[in-house]
Amino acid sequence: MVAKFSRRSALGVLGAGAAASAIFRSSVSYAQDDQVIRFGGTLGMSGRYAETGLNILKGYETAIKYLNEEKGGVEIAGKRYRFELGIVDDASDPARATTLIQRQVDDGVDFFLGSYGSNVVLPCAGITEEAGKIIVQVGASSDQIFTQGYHNIFGFFPRASRAWNTSIEFFKSIEPKPKTVTVLATNDAFSKLNAKAAAAGCAEIGMEVLDVLELPEQVNDASSTLATIRSRTPDILITTTVDQNSLVIVRQMIATETNVPLLYQFLGPQLPMYRESLGVKANGVVMQLPWDASLKFKDPIFGDTDSYIKYYNANNERPYSYHTVGASSCITTYVEAMRTAGSLDPVVVRDALAATDITTVFGPVKFTKDGDGDPLLMGAKLGQVQDGEIKVVFPPKLKTGDLVYPTPAWNEKG
Repeated sequence: MVAKFSRRSALGVLGAGAAASAIFRSSVSYAQDDQVIRFGGTLGMSGRYAETGLNILKGYETAIKYLNEEKGGVEIAGKRYRFELGIVDDASDPARATTLIQRQVDDGVDFFLGSYGSNVVLPCAGITEEAGKIIVQVGASSDQIFTQGYHNIFGFFPRASRAWNTSIEFFKSIEPKPKTVTVLATNDAFSKLNAKAAAAGCAEIGMEVLDVLELPEQVNDASSTLATIRSRTPDILITTTVDQNSLVIVRQMIATETNVPLLYQFLGPQLPMYRESLGVKANGVVMQLPWDASLKFKDPIFGDTDSYIKYYNANNERPYSYHTVGASSCITTYVEAMRTAGSLDPVVVRDALAATDITTVFGPVKFTKDGDGDPLLMGAKLGQVQDGEIKVVFPPKLKTGDLVYPTPAWNEKG
């Protein structure tokens, strides 16, 4: 069975004024009798998640282009298939995303690629689950996605409450030992669960948790919260916020001279846009690092990390991020599951995905019984911005740089 997607109906949902980037995408034209596998889904190509959404889109597009143009498609159960990408712009809006996903389900799409943001992915997963369709995604890790009893959604990250194992070990390794920590979250499921896990992990290793602070889901003004941090300055400030909120927070920290010995931002510094925007001020910021170009992996489609990067750079102007590489690997994982299943029946493909144990350019891919990334195999490393570049500072066997701690004050960074 091959999923069907109606260009006409998708555009009907989007409306006549929709941006051209939001329409059904395919870089290859097919003859009427070609065997085609279509991936559906939505992404925030506009709105507040657009920066990361476009990074993810480039990863999807790169994998589709490579499979079609370099590999000539893929053989599954004796038939050769090419691929088509049906991703539409959800404008970073959960309500818009669910409307679009429901329309694609109604049009017969079987295989979905995820959007960005747990608040977008979670309601979409409810729709695809009820319909028996599959989502593979690299943009959401809230516990709620993986604790509803869903069987058909798979994520490339450990769920939020399991994302701190490596980070806690990292904190234990720092010298001189940090004694106090403050955690800053936003009012959304992903960030709050992440903050709770971070605070609990720090407390377990004997650190004093000074405050767990909360900002609105979309951060505009953090001034009063930063005043609290200045009055009770922690050794480590952790922000469990998404990319755009992290950038707003750090800009306001700079403006208000809110200095801490170590700033750890769960998301944000991984993006080239973040580092380019802040310049030298980004130096010293620590982050979780799901992937880094210095970590070399084999891949059943692209060959290896270096080959992927070479191909990506030759075909894209937009710099890659870990989300880009993860998005390409979502498609690799799908394709390998289809090959293993020897079928395009969503039930059979789903079972093959659940049993996945492969290595891609993103690294090892293995899911828990609930569908999130295995916390041991797919847990993050720790990186720090140094001279505008990201260096792996933990675990020791993967280090490409030594941790700078304590970091200079903002006004000492130039």
